Amino acid sequence: MTTKNQTQVTVFIFSGFTDHPELQAILFITFLVIYTITLGANLGMIILIRMDQQLQTPMYFFLSHLAFLDASYSSTVTPKAIWDLLAERKTISFAGCAAQFYMFDGLVMTEFFLLSVMAYDRYVAICNPLLYYLVMSKKFCTATVAGVYIYGFASSVIQTALTFQLSFCRSNVINHFYCNDPPLLALSCSDTRPKEIQLLALSAINLCSSLSAIIVSYVYILSAIFGKHSAGGSQRGFSTCASHMTAVIIFYGTLFFMYLQPSSAHSLNYDKVVSVFYAVVIPMLNPLIYSLRNKEVKGALKRVMGRNCFYSMV
Repeated sequence: MTTKNQTQVTVFIFSGFTDHPELQAILFITFLVIYTITLGANLGMIILIRMDQQLQTPMYFFLSHLAFLDASYSSTVTPKAIWDLLAERKTISFAGCAAQFYMFDGLVMTEFFLLSVMAYDRYVAICNPLLYYLVMSKKFCTATVAGVYIYGFASSVIQTALTFQLSFCRSNVINHFYCNDPPLLALSCSDTRPKEIQLLALSAINLCSSLSAIIVSYVYILSAIFGKHSAGGSQRGFSTCASHMTAVIIFYGTLFFMYLQPSSAHSLNYDKVVSVFYAVVIPMLNPLIYSLRNKEVKGALKRVMGRNCFYSMV
């Protein structure tokens, strides 16, 4: 049992990735390049969607929010991780750790359900094209996006409160590069079983419910696509969904490995590797996936670049 006279941790120290200076320099350059591409690609996607009239559709409205979430949750982790690669002491205050935990968890949780909404958008577009703009009205899209943000951050309030009400009095060294549940629970001198059960249950519910909505949407989408007699119709149907399916597979596949394991199977060093992929790399991949595989985005980029070149010559 934890007593009140035990010394509470006020500052945490991240163990980071490695103590070897030569590897730290390589990781610093790698992470800096990845983060620069992440910010540039996601902010560029948002600006492009806002500037081009032909991208003023529900699908690109959702895509602009996906780009915002990717840039945001990467920014809660990556800049601090980059800075710590050069710092002698990789410290973060207790309040700063809680804030980072809350923001990252809320943004990732929001992305779960935004991807589900995007799958529903593709379902309506392919299975009910004549009703698409009636169903996916501006009011509906705005309310839906607001709903996923509210749910994501409300859920994060619960997760953050349950984690940071624990007592941390054994050590203040977090075996990770940002504030995350498994390494924090390893430091607690409280009974962590209720939190572990809650974490597993809520993670499973959120992952499975959002993924189930995506799977159901794609069952109907694939049925509609294969029901078309023309190869051209099938190809067009697949092209509109390919980018989203790729993003879903990468995002959910990584998180299932991360969270849906029993605590006995967790290796914190393994968690660090997986966390680098979904916290640092995936936010860079999503805008590239959507731009490289999407003719409309590439066309919009050419139009915007063409206009800028024209105005610069006038």
